[in-house]
Amino acid sequence: MNKEYFEEENIKNQDFTKHYLSKGEYENCIFNNCLFSNSDLCDINFTECTFEDCDFSNSKINNTSFKDVKFVNCKLLGLHFDECNPFLLSFYFQSCILNFSSFYKLNLKNTNFKECKLEEVDFVESNLKNSVFCECDLNGAKFENADLESTDFRTSFNYSIDPEINRVSKAKFSLHGLPGLLDKYNIVIE
Repeated sequence: MNKEYFEEENIKNQDFTKHYLSKGEYENCIFNNCLFSNSDLCDINFTECTFEDCDFSNSKINNTSFKDVKFVNCKLLGLHFDECNPFLLSFYFQSCILNFSSFYKLNLKNTNFKECKLEEVDFVESNLKNSVFCECDLNGAKFENADLESTDFRTSFNYSIDPEINRVSKAKFSLHGLPGLLDKYNIVIE
């Protein structure tokens, strides 16, 4: 089956739960106010695309390629990014809800998360070196054996990160975030 190719298209107000997004390659496309929730987006390639005000909740993204993709004000609940095609995987997230999603074992170096809700997100064994979490809610996010070297958490909150089981060399934290590094010791900081 031949895949279709779409370039520099502006796709607005589409409900892809009623009619599926065509399998293919999308390059430099903008998706605005589109509904993808519970859709099958497997094996689709997105390169340098922007998604604004879109809902991807519980979509299937097995072997989907996201190369230099921006998500702005999107709902991405329960997505298994760990099932995407990892080749040249690159994201930017701003004002997104990513609760209950998984980035298990992914290379997310230099990824920016700005003003995002990341509750109960799985970052186990992820490489987040040089990433930035700016004003993000990380309540219940799971960090184990993650590479957080030089990662910036200074303006984020509600995180619990165990420095003994994660690589945190040169990671940046604020004083108000200190309790999140000491949770396992069950001590009171006032």
